[in-house]
Amino acid sequence: MANKVGMRSLLAGAALALGLMSGSAVASEMQEMTFKEDVYPIITYRCLECHVQGGPGMVYSGLDLQSYEGLMRGTKHGPVVVAGKPMLSNLLVLVSGKAGIRMPHNRRRLTKCEIDIISKWIQQGAKNN
Repeated sequence: MANKVGMRSLLAGAALALGLMSGSAVASEMQEMTFKEDVYPIITYRCLECHVQGGPGMVYSGLDLQSYEGLMRGTKHGPVVVAGKPMLSNLLVLVSGKAGIRMPHNRRRLTKCEIDIISKWIQQGAKNN
C-alpha cells in the first residue's frame, strides 16, 4: 500500500513538473522580442564590423545596421525585413545560411537561438521597441 501511495505521489509530481515546463515553453514562445534588448545586441556583435558607414558590407550592399531605421531601409536592392513575414525577409534567409551568400562572411554562423530571436521579432511585426 505504501508503495502505491509513493508511486502515485511520484507520478503526480512528474505530471506537475511537465505541466509547469510546458507552460514556460508556451510563455517563451509568446514572449515579445524587442529590437533594443533582443535583436540589436545580436546585430552589434555579429554584423556591425562590416555594416557601418564606410564598412565593406555598407559599401557593397548599402545595408547600414547602425540603427533600426538603417535596417528597415534595407539594401540598394530593397528591404531585408518584411514585418510579420520572416520567411520573406532576406535578413533571415542570409543569416540562416539558406542563400548562396551567408552572413556573416567568414565568421561563425549565428546560433539557432540568435536566428530564432530575429525570426520571432520579425514575426511579431519587427517593431522599433
